[in-house]
Amino acid sequence: MPPAFRTMYTDMEGEAMGDLRLVKDFQVGEGFFGRYEKLVQEVVLPYQERALNDQIEGAEKSHCIENFRMAAEKLKTGHCDGEFYGMVFQDSDVAKWLEGAAYSLAQNPDEDLEKRCDEIIELIGAAQQKDGYLNTYFTVKEPDKRWTNLHEAHELYCAGHMIEAAVAYAECTGKGRLLEIMCDMADHIYRHFIEEGAEGYPGHPEIELALMRLYRSTKEERYKELALHFINVRGVDPDYYKKEMEKNPWRVWGNNPDDKEYAQNYAPVRQQDKAVGHAVRAVYLYTGMADAAMETGDTELANACKTLWDNITQHRMYVTGAIGSAYEGEAFTKDDHLPNDTAYAETCAAIGLIFFSNKMLYLAHEGKYADVVERALYNCVLAGMQLDGTKFFYVNPLEALPGISGEAQTHKHALPVRPKWFACACCPPNVARLLGSLAEYTWHVIPGTLFSNLFVAGTLDVSDRFGGRVVLKTDYPYDNKLEYRFVPQEGREMMEVPLAIRIPAWSKETKICLNGKTADCEIRDGYAYMRGAYTAEDVITVEFDMAVRRVYTSNRVSANTGRTALQRGPLIYCAEGVDNENDVLSLSLKRDGEVKVSEYLADELFGIKKLYAEGWRETVNEELYSFKRQEAKPCTITFVPYYTWGNRGLNQMRVWIPERD
Repeated sequence: MPPAFRTMYTDMEGEAMGDLRLVKDFQVGEGFFGRYEKLVQEVVLPYQERALNDQIEGAEKSHCIENFRMAAEKLKTGHCDGEFYGMVFQDSDVAKWLEGAAYSLAQNPDEDLEKRCDEIIELIGAAQQKDGYLNTYFTVKEPDKRWTNLHEAHELYCAGHMIEAAVAYAECTGKGRLLEIMCDMADHIYRHFIEEGAEGYPGHPEIELALMRLYRSTKEERYKELALHFINVRGVDPDYYKKEMEKNPWRVWGNNPDDKEYAQNYAPVRQQDKAVGHAVRAVYLYTGMADAAMETGDTELANACKTLWDNITQHRMYVTGAIGSAYEGEAFTKDDHLPNDTAYAETCAAIGLIFFSNKMLYLAHEGKYADVVERALYNCVLAGMQLDGTKFFYVNPLEALPGISGEAQTHKHALPVRPKWFACACCPPNVARLLGSLAEYTWHVIPGTLFSNLFVAGTLDVSDRFGGRVVLKTDYPYDNKLEYRFVPQEGREMMEVPLAIRIPAWSKETKICLNGKTADCEIRDGYAYMRGAYTAEDVITVEFDMAVRRVYTSNRVSANTGRTALQRGPLIYCAEGVDNENDVLSLSLKRDGEVKVSEYLADELFGIKKLYAEGWRETVNEELYSFKRQEAKPCTITFVPYYTWGNRGLNQMRVWIPERD
């Protein structure tokens, strides 16, 4: 095995336990994400189901379920009433919702929800053509144009999302109907691209990572072969999309086939060294690449992934874990170009960065990868959904100004309030499925080691590996304490658990104790490694340093010159107008000033801690330009966690605040 893999596999036997195995074996407990689990179950999934059925008054129309009904009717009778509605990738919204529902059913069995899912799955089966092909857009609207526009038409993207849903539903419920449907579709794709030798690769990567999941679930080698094929041929002929357009001039949007960065085909994947183009496409591709590298031991592919991950996190990622700086192309731009008020920072892109970082963490268990998972999750992803679960951001700017944000031509994408739904609704069901599968990121179980990556209260059953269950109690992220307890299997007095606990980079000093005494552990690559046999009486406690930290950007980032952001634990904070006299633009932080942390405010924003910082408020100069310096008076600036912004009506928001003496 190449060096990148040795951290995980050297001198170990068996396979890593990841993906959906963890979703089934981890029960979320009371605490921060316990609320989110209930929210997804009780509010988010039902709300999104109504949206997919066009039952949300005042919301953008979806028509997703109706598209499947029309496709099924057309295949049965030769015609259908009505027309396809929505984006060419509209099917993927249903797939992501089904995947989120599967995870919820694994945690909280619900006969009514499962019955409704089964009915949708049967409808999907009825919309599948005899040769295995499944896509409502092409069945209803363009039946003669299958596989003629890989650049734009998202056929492989939709197939990938439905494959992910199929794997999730089978493994979480034990029902294989959707898996059968999508194996037929995957076989159809295999015949077309492998056996029949059709050229091309997906315009929007997703199928690659999905096929790796399908391979792992079914053990069918052809699915891994197909995933590797799409990875290996990408960019070998960077003019493929141009040739495709010349051969078949039918277009969906009129994308420029010469924009090779946008489509991630500017070079073969092993030669790519900068994250460019459409941010979601990029990180979905990198996720599949990293998964393939882990599976095959391809050192060159693994090194390319490391180079791309480093480029993102060192030059092209916001402090909130968001990625994608530009509205044009929903894209990465250039190194260190990170504008705040016009940031695109799509919720799906942050989710994709979590996927990518999680695969990198499997390649090499280094804490920096889990640090980025945590940063993107607690800040950008959670900000993408209203705290009540019924409204969503597509774009997550780091500065919002009513009257400009969402209105000025340059800022129309950066809405200052969350809509009920979108015409392009990729983000809402993506949030639901991510929150439902948190166990996949929270824990990694590999032969010989149990990794605690994120700190989510709950119980993990590792009886088959380590002879019992591990219980994590915590009020993280607002409290700095973790408590690990052990429940040996019945008939056993103790369980032996080689435990590795991540030490976040933001914690200056971390205290780890076993039964009240300093624990014997080895600190390596951002993890504390402990090995021991534990009884039900033993407890490991961890205390992080959650002092408020001032975050500064490299001076390469022009947008943040002279500014600082505040972070406590994993949470980035922001100032909102509603807490600060409806004006955050005149505020500046006092250099080296005191920052106080409030008590836990259970009745505000579903439970938060606020920050109160010494600062200055400048007088407002009514003239656009003046020779008079604004006067500054001392004030207290109130900050709230960034993920909570925009939940109290339309108002200003700013993450990066000027700093002065």
